[in-house]
Amino acid sequence: MLRIYQNSYRRTARKAVVYSTKVACCNHSTLCNITGHQRSSRGHGNGSSNGNGRHHEEFLLAGNPARGWQMPPPSRGYGMLVVRILRGALKLRYLVLGGAIGGGVSLSKKYEDWKEGLPDMKWLQDALPQGERWSQFSQNLIEVGSLVKTAIDIDPKLKQLGEDKLSEWRTWFDSRLEDAIEAADYQGVQIVETKEDLKAKTTVAALGITTDESRKKYEKLQSQVETLQTEIMNVQIKYQKELEKMEKENRELRQQFLILKTNKRTTAKKIKKSLIDMYSEVLDELSGYDTGYTMADHLPRVVVVGDQSSGKTSVLESIAKARIFPRGSGEMMTRAPVKVTLAEGPYHVAQFRDSEREYDLTKESDLAELRREVEFRMRASVRGGKTVSNEVIAMTVKGPGLQRMVLVDLPGIISTMTVDMASDTKDSIHQMTKHYMSNPNAIILCIQDGSVDAERSNVTDLVMQCDPLGRRTIFVLTKVDLAEELADPDRIRKILSGKLFPMKALGYYAVVTGRGRKDDSIDAIRQYEEDFFKNSKLFHRRGVIMPHQVTSRNLSLAVSDRFWKMVRETIEQQADAFKATRFNLETEWKNNFPRLRESGRDELFDKAKGEILDEVVTLSQISAKKWDDALTSKLWEKLSNYVFENIYLPAAQSDSFNTMVDIKLRQWAEQALPAKSVEAGWEALQNEFLSLMDRAKKSQDHDGIFDHLKAAVVDEAIRRHSWEDKAIDMLRVIQLNTLEDRFVHDKSEWDQAVKFLETSVNAKLVQTEETLGQMFGPGQWRRLTHWQYLTQDQQKRRSVKGELDKILKNDSKHLPTLSYDELTTVRKNLQRDNVDVDTDYIRQTWFPVYRKHFLQQALQRARDCRKAYYLYTQQGAECEISCSDVVLFWRIQQVIKITGNALRQQVINREARRLDKEIKAVLDEFSDDEEKKAHLLTGKRVLLAEELIKVRQIQEKLEEFINSLNQEK
Repeated sequence: MLRIYQNSYRRTARKAVVYSTKVACCNHSTLCNITGHQRSSRGHGNGSSNGNGRHHEEFLLAGNPARGWQMPPPSRGYGMLVVRILRGALKLRYLVLGGAIGGGVSLSKKYEDWKEGLPDMKWLQDALPQGERWSQFSQNLIEVGSLVKTAIDIDPKLKQLGEDKLSEWRTWFDSRLEDAIEAADYQGVQIVETKEDLKAKTTVAALGITTDESRKKYEKLQSQVETLQTEIMNVQIKYQKELEKMEKENRELRQQFLILKTNKRTTAKKIKKSLIDMYSEVLDELSGYDTGYTMADHLPRVVVVGDQSSGKTSVLESIAKARIFPRGSGEMMTRAPVKVTLAEGPYHVAQFRDSEREYDLTKESDLAELRREVEFRMRASVRGGKTVSNEVIAMTVKGPGLQRMVLVDLPGIISTMTVDMASDTKDSIHQMTKHYMSNPNAIILCIQDGSVDAERSNVTDLVMQCDPLGRRTIFVLTKVDLAEELADPDRIRKILSGKLFPMKALGYYAVVTGRGRKDDSIDAIRQYEEDFFKNSKLFHRRGVIMPHQVTSRNLSLAVSDRFWKMVRETIEQQADAFKATRFNLETEWKNNFPRLRESGRDELFDKAKGEILDEVVTLSQISAKKWDDALTSKLWEKLSNYVFENIYLPAAQSDSFNTMVDIKLRQWAEQALPAKSVEAGWEALQNEFLSLMDRAKKSQDHDGIFDHLKAAVVDEAIRRHSWEDKAIDMLRVIQLNTLEDRFVHDKSEWDQAVKFLETSVNAKLVQTEETLGQMFGPGQWRRLTHWQYLTQDQQKRRSVKGELDKILKNDSKHLPTLSYDELTTVRKNLQRDNVDVDTDYIRQTWFPVYRKHFLQQALQRARDCRKAYYLYTQQGAECEISCSDVVLFWRIQQVIKITGNALRQQVINREARRLDKEIKAVLDEFSDDEEKKAHLLTGKRVLLAEELIKVRQIQEKLEEFINSLNQEK
C-alpha cells in the first residue's frame, strides 16, 4: 500500500510542475508584451515547445538583436530575471500545496457527506462494550458477518446499494490522489516535506487523522455496514416466516370454514339417520332413564372387560381403527365407562355426544386433542376423592369399513390398590363391571393378556359368575407375539381352545394390538399383526388355531355379527315392555291430574321464570305515596332507637339541650345515618317485592308447585344485590344540609312535628311499660282474674319501686342518675322492711322507672307545645314554654322526609332494574343446574310427569328404530 501511495505521489508531483510551468509561461508572455517583444501567434496559440519554448529560451539568454528587439539594460535584466525566478518558484509551491489542500478539503467534504448518509449508530455506544472488549467483540462480529455473508444471499437491492456507494467513493478518492501525486512528482521537484509527509497531507491531513487511523475507521465503517446488512436480512427472514405462517393458518381456517359450512348444509338436508346412530340414541335415553341398569335397559351392547393393562383399550382402538384413548405408564387411565358407537361413514371422524366438534382421526393433531379431551372428561367425572366414576362418556366414531356396533370400555379390574387410590376403588370397579355384564343381552368381550400367566387373571372368574354358560362371551387373547416367545405352545393351544380356563365362551380369538410403541399408527399395528400371523410358526401348526380366529379384523366382524343378531332378537321385547310402562304411567296421570298437561322440569322452570320476572315488573307500578310511606316507616324503625338513646335522652340530661342536639345530629349525619338509611331503603324494597309475591299466591291462577323455586331465586338475588355505593355519599350531603335548618317554617309543620313527637314518645312509653310489667309482675286485677302470682324477685322489685317513686314525687325534675346518699337512703328504708338489696339492684330498677317518668313529662310538654307555635315564632328559644323537643323531632322528621324521597327515586330509577338483572342471572344459573332444579321442583306431579315423558321418548325411538331395522332386512 505504501508503494502505491509513493507512485501516485510522483505522478501527482509531475502534473503539478507541468501545470505551474505553463502558468508561468503565460505570465511571462505578458511581460514580453510590455517590453515590446513580438511573439509567434502559433507558439502562444497552441502552447507547444516549438514556438513558446524556443521564444522563452532566447529571452532568458538576452535575446537576438537581429530579430527586431533590444535587450534591456543589464541591471534591469538581472532584476527582472530574479523576480521571474522567485515568482515561478513561489507559484509552483503554492499551486502544489493549494492543489493538495483543495483536494483534501474536497475529500473531507465527500467523506462527511457519505458518513451522514449512514444510519445513526449512537445507540450502540451504550449497548456494546468499550476498549479491549470492544475490539474483541467487533472482531467477532466481523468474523460472524463474513460467515453469514458467505452463507446467506443478501438482498440484491441492499447489496447493490452498498457496492455502488463504496465503488463511487473509491473512484473519487483514487482520482484525486493520482492528480496530487503527478503534480508533485514532475521533473523531480524537491519539496521540503518528504514523500510520506506529502502523501499524508495531500490525502488525509485535511481529515485530521493518520493513515492507520483512516484504515481502522474504514474497516470499522465497513463492518458496521455488513452488520446492518445482516440485521436487515434477519428481519426480512423473520417476517417472511411470519407471513408464510399466517398464510398457512389462513388457508387452514378457510378450509375449516368450508368444511363446517358443508357439514352444516349436509346436516340440514340429511333427514334419515343411520341405523346404528338411532340405536345409540336409544341407549343414551335408557342410560338417562335408568342409570343402574336394573329395570328395562336390557338392550345389547358390547362390554369390554379385562384386567388392568391387559390390552382391552388397544383392542377397542383396533376395532375403531384409531388411537383415541390416552395412555399412561402403569397408571390407571380408564376411570369412567366410555361408550363408543361405531358406524360406517365416508370420513374417519369422532364426536362426543354433547359436543358439535368433529375430530379428524386422520390428523395426528386432532387425535392428540381427542385424547386430551377424553382424559379431561375422565378426571372431571371423578369427584370427592374417588378414583373411578359411573358417569358415562359417550362418543361416536365413523369411518370407512368400520363395523356397526356399540362398545363400552370399562376400567380395568385390579387385584391390589396403590396408596393414591380411594379405599373403595377395587369394590367400585367390580360392582361397575357386574352391573354392565349383568345385562342379559350384553356381549362380554373378555380380554386376557397372553404375556402373563393365566393363573394371575382376575377377569375370568368375574365373567364366569355373570355368564356361566358362555352364551354371550367372546374371549380375546392379546399380546400373542410376546406369548409365542414366553409361553408353551401347548398352553396357548389350551387357552384358545377353551380348555385352560373354567369359563366358557362363544368364540376364542388371538390378536396383536401393538409393538410396545406409543407412536405406532393403527395401520402399522395391523400390518405388523398380519405379518406376525403369516410368519408365526406357532399358528402354522395344524390344529393349533383356525385362520378365522386370528387378527383384529376377524374379531370385529364376529363381534358385530353377534351384536346385530342379539339386537334383532331382543328389540321387540324391549319395545313391548316400554309400551306397557307408558300405558301404566298415562293411566296414573289421568287419575291424579286429569286437568293438567304433563310438564317436565324444564317446562315448569320456564313457566316459573316468566312469573317471577312479571312480578319484578310490578314493582314499577307501585305508587309514589306507597313508596314514601313504606320508606318513612322503615327509616323510623331503623333510626328511632338511636334518636332516643343517643340524641334525645343525653341532650335532655345536659344543661344545654340545643347545643348537645346540634353536636349529636352532625356526628350522626356524618357517620351512621347514611348507611342506616340505605339499609332501610333496601329492606323496604325487599319487603315490597315479597308482599307482591304473597299477593300473587292468593290469586286463583297460582300454582303452588313454584313456591319453593321462587323463594330460593328471590333469596339468592337479594343476598347478591347491594345498594350502589355512591348513594351513601349523596345521602350524606342531603342530610347534612337538611339538619342545618333549625327553624320551623309554618304552623302545619309545627303540628306535624308535635304529632310525630307524641306518637314516638307514646310508642317508647309502651315499650317501657312492657319492660316494667315483666320486672314488677301483673297488677292486682290481672292477678285476680288470671290466677297469677308474683315471684319473689317481683315482690322485691315492687318494694324498691315504692321507694323510688317517693324520690320522683318529691323532685319531678330529678336527674337521670341517683346520688350516693339517695342510694343509701333507699337501701336503709328497705332494710327496715326486711328487704335486703344492693346498690346495683336499685340502679337496675331505677332505669325503667325514671324512663317512664321522663317520657310522661315529655308527652306533657308536647301537649303544652301544641298551641305554642306563635309564642315560638315571636320569642324563639326564649319561649316561656320549652319546646326544644318539638324542634328536635321536626328536624328529624324533615331529614326522614328528604331521605325517603331520595331513596324512592333511587329504588324506581336504579335499584328495581338492578334487582331485575340479579334475578335474571340467578334464573340463568339455576336453569343450567339440573340438580338445583330437581331439588327445587319436587312432588309427585313433577316426578310422574318426568318419568312419563322419558318413557314416551324411549318408546317412540324404539319404534322408529324397529321400523328402520325391518326395512334393512
